Amino acid sequence: MAEKRDYYEVLGVEKGASKDDIKKAYRKLAMKYHPDRNPGDKEAEEKFKEAAEAYEVLSDDQKRARYDQFGHAGMQGGGAGGFNMDIEDIFSNFGDIFGGFGFGGFSGSRGGSRQRVNKGSNLRIKVKLTLKEIAEGAEKKLKVKKYCSCQACSGTGAQGGKGGTETCPTCHGSGVITQVRNTMLGQMRSTSPCPNCGGTGTVIKNKCTSCAGTGIVQGEEVITINIPAGVTDGMSMTVSGKGNAARNGGVNGDLIVVFEEEPDPLLTREDNNLIYKLNISVPDAILGTTAEIPTISGKVKFKVEAGTQPGSILRLKGKGLPTYGEYGRGDLLVLVNVWIPNSKNLSRSEVKCIEDLQKSENFGAKTTDTSSKNSGSIFDRLFGKD
Repeated sequence: MAEKRDYYEVLGVEKGASKDDIKKAYRKLAMKYHPDRNPGDKEAEEKFKEAAEAYEVLSDDQKRARYDQFGHAGMQGGGAGGFNMDIEDIFSNFGDIFGGFGFGGFSGSRGGSRQRVNKGSNLRIKVKLTLKEIAEGAEKKLKVKKYCSCQACSGTGAQGGKGGTETCPTCHGSGVITQVRNTMLGQMRSTSPCPNCGGTGTVIKNKCTSCAGTGIVQGEEVITINIPAGVTDGMSMTVSGKGNAARNGGVNGDLIVVFEEEPDPLLTREDNNLIYKLNISVPDAILGTTAEIPTISGKVKFKVEAGTQPGSILRLKGKGLPTYGEYGRGDLLVLVNVWIPNSKNLSRSEVKCIEDLQKSENFGAKTTDTSSKNSGSIFDRLFGKD
């Protein structure tokens, strides 16, 4: 399989191009490689689809941002999404691009009648993920309430699934109605899908009593999705054909799954790194200790060296989260905090011990070294200065 070309390269625009520039570039290519201008030309058809795929992503702010960050890997959706439009879907979704050039703007209509195929609406749901599920990937079974194909008529809308259709008396089979308005600039003509047949050009003779002739009923479906490792909060994936069923046996809509990261009680996420706040006692900070550190895969023992200062950052390489669509993992950063007890809760002997230490030269406060690796804000120390 040939490697996908960069979407900006496909449309011939710069990465910072405006939406208008992207639309103009796509319109120019769509006109050039339009199937009606290149009948039987498979290469032109592939270029027509390639341009539509690039436009579908770059014209959508959310998809464009994800593409800019992750490239084609960000469009895959764990194998369930991607670009699944055929020629007819392109006309249905981007019909406005071809206005005024004599090409059909409705699916299934590039010739003359402009009839269209019904398409179900997309559904959008949120799925909560733990850090462990983000780190390892997850399989989720989703119970989705949606419009399903009517079982009584097999989605046809006709009683018993039989009985056939007849030409719509309102649009006479064209699928559209034309309105003429008189304005100061003269007569204005506009077309819209026929309200009686929904743009199909036909109506059902004997309507199914279960779905009133629509071919769809309210129901639910259990959908299994595989979520890849390393996704981020707000990222989405598209499951083709799992949205609402279409009226009268049309094309189903898609299910758009948006990921929502659940807060972890112990670990905080920063990009692909994880942060854990470790509290140790004064004696442990002075003499050193071994601490248990929670990670995604379980607890690990970690040696805290003698003389560790409050605010020190200790790093566990590769114990963070994977990078979506790429190799490598982030780190687990341990922020050390030395816990100071309240003097009111100390016994007399403990207070006496502290007072003796207070007089010791080794326990006197030292001048702060501004060049120390522990200087600067916590974010500078965690992630480095620009």
